Amino acid sequence: MAYEEQEARRSRVVVETPSARREVTQTESVRNPEPGGLSGPAVGAIVVLAVALVTILVLFLMSGQSTDTANDNLAVRETPTTVVQQPAQQPPVIIQQAPPAPQQAPIVINPPAPSGGSTTEGSSAASDDLAIQAAIDQKIADDPNLSTLGITVTVLNGKATIIGTVNNRAMKSQIERMIRDVRGVREIDNQIIVTA
Repeated sequence: MAYEEQEARRSRVVVETPSARREVTQTESVRNPEPGGLSGPAVGAIVVLAVALVTILVLFLMSGQSTDTANDNLAVRETPTTVVQQPAQQPPVIIQQAPPAPQQAPIVINPPAPSGGSTTEGSSAASDDLAIQAAIDQKIADDPNLSTLGITVTVLNGKATIIGTVNNRAMKSQIERMIRDVRGVREIDNQIIVTA
């Protein structure tokens, strides 16, 4: 409670006793409370309550913000994002030619021995095949365009079998004509594969 100014009252009292007379002065202080005022303890209690309320309010707001932040983080995770990328420069297109098919090893078949004839006739046919084979191999080796292609030719009883891979039909026909021109070749089996 708040108090107005103190009022001091002085009073003089004369006390007579049979033996003496004396004068006694009494001073009295009177404090009058203000109407509607608050006392010191009441003001202190109000201040403590106000601080407690402000603290609770601040804590409540801070907890609400952290929840909102957590919800915002969840919302960001759930919201699909669209990423726009500029088109990158296309790398140059490189076209590689397929490697030639693996060549088959030539199949060598020895002709059966003649049944009633002499073995010299069979050996002369084999030696003719060897001569034809050598002539064909030499022609292929001498041509710079053909020697790198890996063309294989086998000769059996005058029949030349050609195996390999070329880039076009014209090259296939050229090889066949060249082998047909070799002396002793009677027949040609052209098994050359054309890769485009």
